[in-house]
Amino acid sequence: MGITTAQIRGARGILNWSQADLANRTGISATSIGSIENGQSTPRASTLQTIQKAFEDSEIEFIGREGVRQKTGDVRVLRGREGFWEFYQDIYDVLSADPGEVLVSNVNERDFEKWLGPENLETHISRMKKVQGITYKIMIREEDNYYLATPDYAEYRWTPKEHFSSVPFYVYGKKLAVLLFGAEPTVIIIDYPAVAEAYRVQFGAIWNTAIMPPDYKVSAARGGK
Repeated sequence: MGITTAQIRGARGILNWSQADLANRTGISATSIGSIENGQSTPRASTLQTIQKAFEDSEIEFIGREGVRQKTGDVRVLRGREGFWEFYQDIYDVLSADPGEVLVSNVNERDFEKWLGPENLETHISRMKKVQGITYKIMIREEDNYYLATPDYAEYRWTPKEHFSSVPFYVYGKKLAVLLFGAEPTVIIIDYPAVAEAYRVQFGAIWNTAIMPPDYKVSAARGGK
């Protein structure tokens, strides 16, 4: 069964959304949403699913037939090649639903290429390029000239050698991912919007003082990230 009209009103209240705000996020007219909430029309299951997804993408969760609350956050740990690909699946899912700026720091892109593998890398590149509104800012080690992303949607900066860390982080949507590369990759996905925002602020401060690579050239082997 789908969410109830009371849960729709409650979720809008938590997010401080008007019916027009919900309409903009679902493609359902504000008039139709008003009719649903007032009990004047019986929505299709697919309509309720669309509304529910819009709320869930904005960190709302529904409990039974009455409850609604804002998510407090979640932490997932993914390991190995399969887990690394699952991480990229999550990146795609988040950004296809809510395109925006992606921040990547302390990376050696050879590690990303190695653990994704040629087939998965090409799949990810192809589908991400079809999503409008995604931009990347990527910080790599000073004098590292190995680039995967193309200038049409990504910008690179060099982190000075003395400030470069071997632990990359990746901010996308309202999530932060911390990556550890060893015998196999480990990805820690932290779904706490306040944590992601803190890292965005930190990244911005470093980005503003980072070095612009004088010879940004796309890797001949790859055309994206």
